[in-house]
Amino acid sequence: MGRAFEFRKERKMKRWAGMAKTFTRIGREIALAVKAGGDNPDYNPRLRVAVQNAKAANMPKTNVENAIKKASSKDAENFQEVTYEGYAAHGIAVLVETATDNPTRTVANVRMHFDRCGGALGTSGSVAFMFNRKSIFKVKAEGHDWESLELELIDAGLEEIKMEEDEAVLYADFKDFGSMQKALEDLKIETSSAQVEYLPTMSKKLGDTEVEQVIKLIDRLEEDDDVLNVFHTMDMSE
Repeated sequence: MGRAFEFRKERKMKRWAGMAKTFTRIGREIALAVKAGGDNPDYNPRLRVAVQNAKAANMPKTNVENAIKKASSKDAENFQEVTYEGYAAHGIAVLVETATDNPTRTVANVRMHFDRCGGALGTSGSVAFMFNRKSIFKVKAEGHDWESLELELIDAGLEEIKMEEDEAVLYADFKDFGSMQKALEDLKIETSSAQVEYLPTMSKKLGDTEVEQVIKLIDRLEEDDDVLNVFHTMDMSE
Protein backbone atom coordinates (compact mmCIF):
# COMPACT_ATOMS: atom_id res chain seq x y z
CA MET A 1 0.00 0.00 0.00
CA GLY A 2 1.17 3.55 -0.72
CA ARG A 3 2.35 6.05 1.85
CA ALA A 4 -0.75 8.21 1.27
CA PHE A 5 -2.98 5.33 2.38
CA GLU A 6 -0.84 4.74 5.48
CA PHE A 7 -0.94 8.48 6.23
CA ARG A 8 -4.74 8.45 6.09
CA LYS A 9 -4.80 5.67 8.71
CA GLU A 10 -2.21 7.47 10.84
CA ARG A 11 -4.26 10.68 10.74
CA LYS A 12 -7.35 8.81 11.95
CA MET A 13 -5.42 7.41 14.92
CA LYS A 14 -3.72 10.73 15.54
CA ARG A 15 -7.04 12.56 15.87
CA TRP A 16 -7.89 10.42 18.88
CA ALA A 17 -4.37 10.34 20.31
CA GLY A 18 -4.01 14.11 20.41
CA MET A 19 -6.81 14.83 22.90
CA ALA A 20 -5.17 17.97 24.27
CA LYS A 21 -4.93 19.48 20.79
CA THR A 22 -8.49 18.39 19.98
CA PHE A 23 -9.87 19.99 23.12
CA THR A 24 -7.96 23.21 22.40
CA ARG A 25 -9.45 23.34 18.90
CA ILE A 26 -12.99 22.69 20.14
CA GLY A 27 -12.52 25.29 22.88
CA ARG A 28 -11.73 27.87 20.22
CA GLU A 29 -14.72 26.76 18.14
CA ILE A 30 -16.88 27.30 21.24
CA ALA A 31 -15.32 30.74 21.79
CA LEU A 32 -16.05 31.75 18.18
CA ALA A 33 -19.61 30.45 18.46
CA VAL A 34 -20.27 32.35 21.71
CA LYS A 35 -18.80 35.51 20.23
CA ALA A 36 -21.06 35.19 17.18
CA GLY A 37 -24.33 34.23 18.85
CA GLY A 38 -24.23 34.20 22.66
CA ASP A 39 -23.71 31.56 25.33
CA ASN A 40 -27.09 29.76 25.18
CA PRO A 41 -27.00 26.70 22.88
CA ASP A 42 -30.81 26.75 22.64
CA TYR A 43 -30.62 30.04 20.74
CA ASN A 44 -27.20 29.63 19.13
CA PRO A 45 -27.11 26.90 16.44
CA ARG A 46 -23.37 27.24 15.94
CA LEU A 47 -22.76 26.71 19.63
CA ARG A 48 -25.02 23.64 19.60
CA VAL A 49 -22.85 22.17 16.87
CA ALA A 50 -19.64 22.96 18.78
CA VAL A 51 -21.06 21.31 21.92
CA GLN A 52 -22.13 18.26 19.89
CA ASN A 53 -18.66 18.00 18.36
CA ALA A 54 -17.17 18.22 21.85
CA LYS A 55 -19.38 15.35 22.93
CA ALA A 56 -18.33 13.28 19.91
CA ALA A 57 -14.67 13.90 20.82
CA ASN A 58 -15.30 12.72 24.41
CA MET A 59 -14.55 16.16 25.80
CA PRO A 60 -15.69 16.20 29.45
CA LYS A 61 -18.88 18.13 30.15
CA THR A 62 -17.10 20.30 32.72
CA ASN A 63 -14.54 21.32 30.08
CA VAL A 64 -17.34 22.34 27.72
CA GLU A 65 -19.14 24.33 30.41
CA ASN A 66 -15.89 26.05 31.43
CA ALA A 67 -15.14 26.92 27.79
CA ILE A 68 -18.58 28.53 27.37
CA LYS A 69 -18.21 30.39 30.66
CA LYS A 70 -14.75 31.63 29.73
CA ALA A 71 -15.89 32.72 26.26
CA SER A 72 -18.78 34.74 27.68
CA SER A 73 -16.77 36.48 30.41
CA LYS A 74 -15.47 40.02 30.14
CA ASP A 75 -11.92 38.63 30.05
CA ALA A 76 -12.63 36.39 27.05
CA GLU A 77 -9.91 36.14 24.44
CA ASN A 78 -10.88 37.84 21.20
CA PHE A 79 -10.40 35.06 18.66
CA GLN A 80 -10.69 35.79 14.95
CA GLU A 81 -11.20 33.34 12.10
CA VAL A 82 -8.48 33.68 9.47
CA THR A 83 -7.89 31.36 6.50
CA TYR A 84 -4.47 31.13 4.86
CA GLU A 85 -3.68 29.72 1.43
CA GLY A 86 -0.52 28.37 -0.08
CA TYR A 87 1.31 25.55 -1.79
CA ALA A 88 3.11 22.60 -0.25
CA ALA A 89 5.96 20.93 -2.10
CA HIS A 90 5.15 19.37 -5.50
CA GLY A 91 2.31 21.80 -6.26
CA ILE A 92 -0.14 20.60 -3.61
CA ALA A 93 -2.62 23.37 -2.74
CA VAL A 94 -3.25 23.90 0.99
CA LEU A 95 -5.95 25.81 2.89
CA VAL A 96 -5.37 26.49 6.58
CA GLU A 97 -8.25 27.54 8.87
CA THR A 98 -7.18 29.26 12.08
CA ALA A 99 -8.71 30.83 15.16
CA THR A 100 -6.31 33.38 16.58
CA ASP A 101 -6.12 36.17 19.12
CA ASN A 102 -2.92 37.42 17.45
CA PRO A 103 -2.97 37.32 13.60
CA THR A 104 0.58 38.71 13.42
CA ARG A 105 1.89 35.72 15.37
CA THR A 106 -0.24 33.26 13.46
CA VAL A 107 0.68 34.38 9.95
CA ALA A 108 4.37 34.37 10.92
CA ASN A 109 4.07 30.79 12.23
CA VAL A 110 2.08 29.57 9.23
CA ARG A 111 4.60 31.13 6.83
CA MET A 112 7.44 29.50 8.75
CA HIS A 113 5.78 26.07 8.48
CA PHE A 114 5.40 26.46 4.72
CA ASP A 115 8.95 27.74 4.25
CA ARG A 116 10.59 25.00 6.31
CA CYS A 117 8.74 22.25 4.44
CA GLY A 118 9.51 23.41 0.92
CA GLY A 119 6.21 25.21 0.36
CA ALA A 120 5.14 28.83 0.06
CA LEU A 121 2.38 30.87 1.68
CA GLY A 122 0.22 32.53 -0.95
CA THR A 123 -2.25 35.38 -1.10
CA SER A 124 -6.00 35.27 -0.54
CA GLY A 125 -7.67 33.52 -3.45
CA SER A 126 -4.50 31.85 -4.70
CA VAL A 127 -5.79 28.29 -4.15
CA ALA A 128 -9.35 28.63 -2.82
CA PHE A 129 -10.75 28.18 -6.33
CA MET A 130 -9.52 24.56 -6.22
CA PHE A 131 -11.94 23.71 -3.41
CA ASN A 132 -15.70 23.56 -2.88
CA ARG A 133 -16.94 24.57 0.55
CA LYS A 134 -19.42 22.01 1.85
CA SER A 135 -21.48 21.32 4.98
CA ILE A 136 -20.74 17.78 6.15
CA PHE A 137 -22.78 15.93 8.77
CA LYS A 138 -21.93 12.45 10.04
CA VAL A 139 -24.66 10.22 11.46
CA LYS A 140 -24.74 6.62 12.64
CA ALA A 141 -25.93 4.58 9.68
CA GLU A 142 -28.01 2.09 11.63
CA GLY A 143 -31.62 2.70 12.57
CA HIS A 144 -32.56 5.00 9.71
CA ASP A 145 -34.47 4.61 6.46
CA TRP A 146 -32.06 6.58 4.31
CA GLU A 147 -34.19 6.54 1.19
CA SER A 148 -37.06 8.26 3.01
CA LEU A 149 -34.72 10.60 4.88
CA GLU A 150 -33.02 11.61 1.65
CA LEU A 151 -36.35 12.82 0.28
CA GLU A 152 -37.09 14.71 3.51
CA LEU A 153 -33.69 16.38 3.63
CA ILE A 154 -33.48 17.50 0.01
CA ASP A 155 -35.58 20.58 0.81
CA ALA A 156 -33.06 21.48 3.52
CA GLY A 157 -30.22 21.44 1.00
CA LEU A 158 -29.03 17.83 1.02
CA GLU A 159 -26.93 17.10 -2.06
CA GLU A 160 -25.57 13.62 -1.43
CA ILE A 161 -25.35 10.79 1.11
CA LYS A 162 -22.33 8.50 1.25
CA MET A 163 -22.00 5.44 3.44
CA GLU A 164 -18.63 5.03 5.16
CA GLU A 165 -18.26 2.00 7.42
CA ASP A 166 -20.91 2.47 10.14
CA GLU A 167 -21.62 6.12 9.36
CA ALA A 168 -23.70 8.03 6.84
CA VAL A 169 -22.03 11.20 5.58
CA LEU A 170 -24.43 13.93 4.44
CA TYR A 171 -23.25 16.67 2.09
CA ALA A 172 -24.80 20.09 1.45
CA ASP A 173 -23.62 23.50 0.31
CA PHE A 174 -21.94 25.47 3.10
CA LYS A 175 -24.73 28.07 2.88
CA ASP A 176 -27.25 25.37 3.82
CA PHE A 177 -25.50 24.40 7.06
CA GLY A 178 -28.17 26.00 9.26
CA SER A 179 -31.14 24.56 7.38
CA MET A 180 -29.60 21.08 7.36
CA GLN A 181 -28.80 21.28 11.06
CA LYS A 182 -32.37 22.34 11.87
CA ALA A 183 -33.85 19.61 9.68
CA LEU A 184 -31.76 16.94 11.41
CA GLU A 185 -32.71 18.31 14.84
CA ASP A 186 -36.41 18.35 13.87
CA LEU A 187 -36.10 14.71 12.79
CA LYS A 188 -34.35 13.97 16.11
CA ILE A 189 -31.27 12.68 14.29
CA GLU A 190 -28.13 13.12 16.36
CA THR A 191 -24.92 13.84 14.48
CA SER A 192 -21.52 12.51 15.51
CA SER A 193 -19.93 15.55 13.87
CA ALA A 194 -20.98 18.59 11.87
CA GLN A 195 -18.46 20.72 10.01
CA VAL A 196 -18.00 23.07 7.10
CA GLU A 197 -15.07 21.73 5.10
CA TYR A 198 -13.18 22.54 1.93
CA LEU A 199 -13.26 19.61 -0.51
CA PRO A 200 -10.77 19.66 -3.40
CA THR A 201 -12.24 19.82 -6.91
CA MET A 202 -9.03 18.27 -8.24
CA SER A 203 -6.31 16.18 -6.64
CA LYS A 204 -2.76 15.18 -7.43
CA LYS A 205 -1.17 11.77 -6.94
CA LEU A 206 2.36 11.75 -5.54
CA GLY A 207 5.05 9.16 -5.03
CA ASP A 208 5.83 7.96 -1.51
CA THR A 209 8.87 10.23 -1.06
CA GLU A 210 6.91 13.24 -2.28
CA VAL A 211 3.99 12.35 0.00
CA GLU A 212 6.36 12.38 2.98
CA GLN A 213 7.33 15.99 2.25
CA VAL A 214 3.70 17.12 2.11
CA ILE A 215 2.83 15.15 5.25
CA LYS A 216 5.61 16.97 7.10
CA LEU A 217 3.96 20.32 6.36
CA ILE A 218 0.45 19.11 7.24
CA ASP A 219 1.71 17.68 10.54
CA ARG A 220 3.48 20.92 11.46
CA LEU A 221 0.38 22.98 10.67
CA GLU A 222 -1.96 20.69 12.60
CA GLU A 223 0.32 20.81 15.64
CA ASP A 224 0.07 24.62 15.74
CA ASP A 225 -2.36 25.70 18.48
CA ASP A 226 -3.87 28.42 16.28
CA VAL A 227 -4.79 25.99 13.49
CA LEU A 228 -8.28 24.50 13.38
CA ASN A 229 -8.24 22.59 10.10
CA VAL A 230 -5.94 21.88 7.16
CA PHE A 231 -7.29 21.00 3.70
CA HIS A 232 -5.21 19.98 0.68
CA THR A 233 -5.34 18.62 -2.86
CA MET A 234 -3.09 15.58 -2.38
CA ASP A 235 -4.74 12.39 -3.62
CA MET A 236 -5.22 10.20 -0.54
CA SER A 237 -6.64 7.14 -2.31
CA GLU A 238 -4.88 3.78 -2.28
